[in-house]
Amino acid sequence: MAETKNNSEQIEEVTDESSLSFEPVENVPGALEAALFAVGEAIEVSKLAAAMGVSEKDVLGAYETLQKKYEDENSGIRIVRLDDKLQLCSKNEYYDVLIRLVNMPKKHILTDVLLETLSIVAYKQPVTRLEIEQIRGVSCTHAINKLIEYSLITEVGRLDAPGKPILFGTTDDFLRSFGISSMDELPVVSADKIEDFKRQAMEEANLTIET
Repeated sequence: MAETKNNSEQIEEVTDESSLSFEPVENVPGALEAALFAVGEAIEVSKLAAAMGVSEKDVLGAYETLQKKYEDENSGIRIVRLDDKLQLCSKNEYYDVLIRLVNMPKKHILTDVLLETLSIVAYKQPVTRLEIEQIRGVSCTHAINKLIEYSLITEVGRLDAPGKPILFGTTDDFLRSFGISSMDELPVVSADKIEDFKRQAMEEANLTIET
């Protein structure tokens, strides 16, 4: 599998190519702003200069231009110099907004596989991973781990059997997410629906094998 490089590594790779030839950037402040925004971390002035085909003095001049721009405008960001590096940062007065944003509940996308696995847990709980897989017909380890990560299911005990397999059940977050106050409010699932789970799981397994 090919290794992926982050943005700063890609910039370093480009600037190391001595044979690379290009026209110097005309709008250095704009190019500097774009580079710092895209990378999202501090970048050495020398690398920025090499990437834009200009001198380090030009880059520092652009830094001062942007610094004045962000000070004069009602901007939420600022540009800072960290030794020989430059970086875009949010202004301190908006720190509380950022904290609230980070702490907001995240909305997770539930794929068909996750929904099917969650449905089995909801209706069969407490249930083991093996029981879920017997219904779906395929491995459910990834789906179970994702549902635990999303706080929709959790470990509720251990089955009194060899190996003491984990029993899974739904959480209070599950009830809140689906707008119900108790498991009694879940609609009744017919045997045909369980067969649909099995059929869809077999199709999923066949698709995985074919690809």
